[in-house]
Amino acid sequence: MEPQNLTRVSEFLLLGLSDEPELQPLLFGLFLSMYLVTMLGNLLIILAFISDSHLHTPMYFFLSNLSLTDISISATTVPKMLVNLQMHSKSITYVGCLAQVSFFSPFACLESLLLTVMAYDRLVAICHPLYYLVIMNPRTCGLLVLASFFTSFLTSQLHYLMMSQLTFCADTEIPHFFCDLSQLLKLACSDTSINNIVILFIGTIFGGVPLSGVLYSYYRIISSFLRVSSSGGNYKAFSTCGSHLAIVCLFYGTGLGVYLSSAVSSSPRKGAVASVMYAVVTPMLNPIIYSLRNKDIKSALWRITHRIA
Repeated sequence: MEPQNLTRVSEFLLLGLSDEPELQPLLFGLFLSMYLVTMLGNLLIILAFISDSHLHTPMYFFLSNLSLTDISISATTVPKMLVNLQMHSKSITYVGCLAQVSFFSPFACLESLLLTVMAYDRLVAICHPLYYLVIMNPRTCGLLVLASFFTSFLTSQLHYLMMSQLTFCADTEIPHFFCDLSQLLKLACSDTSINNIVILFIGTIFGGVPLSGVLYSYYRIISSFLRVSSSGGNYKAFSTCGSHLAIVCLFYGTGLGVYLSSAVSSSPRKGAVASVMYAVVTPMLNPIIYSLRNKDIKSALWRITHRIA
């Protein structure tokens, strides 16, 4: 079949999670609920950081940026899926698909980088407590976040360039609930060998390197734990790391699960279902994990509630 140039492709079809008509209202209600919880939870974290001076510390500065990233990840994919479920449609415009490709993966990379920065913050706080405020000064914290944003922006431009060079045949059905670049590459008629190499390289760099940084940080932290004789000191150190470690395990665990499910299963639809974990569930659970395990966050939210009341 004659390839069709990408500039003449007007839309793609997102096949979603299920073709069963009776499941569409259930899926709409479920994902709308998760989306609202994600927005509310992460916005409350950001509001608590802005309004409460007790939270103006490096750890909560990074946490507020992580919440902003979670909002962006969810807003990139879920609203279009909700619209399609409500309108009983599967279409997404080329521009909309390009936007999802250009923003989703970079925001995921940004989350990975921020988790690494937060691990470094905990490393300095526990292993070098006397120099913590000197090392993690506002300028350094700002530069770390800006560097993470800038690196993710470069990734966004790279994804945009890769998609803009693709040509497609008549089949534009994507077995996913959002425009995933790996699925688009399977639909392309043009040679995608270079694109696949670039994606593998990006995945290795933004997955492996940050994870190595997190593992090294916690190796140093655990070594410091073992040298602390006081059980109270151990408990305090663990309490500051527990929420972050839970989020790290959730983020990388779900990402690894999606990769393994796509490698083991030949059904793209099953891979789409697995992607719900890191694209929808993880951004929803992050603020819940921090608010449940963190007294400072709960106290700040309680003060905000009293002001509103």
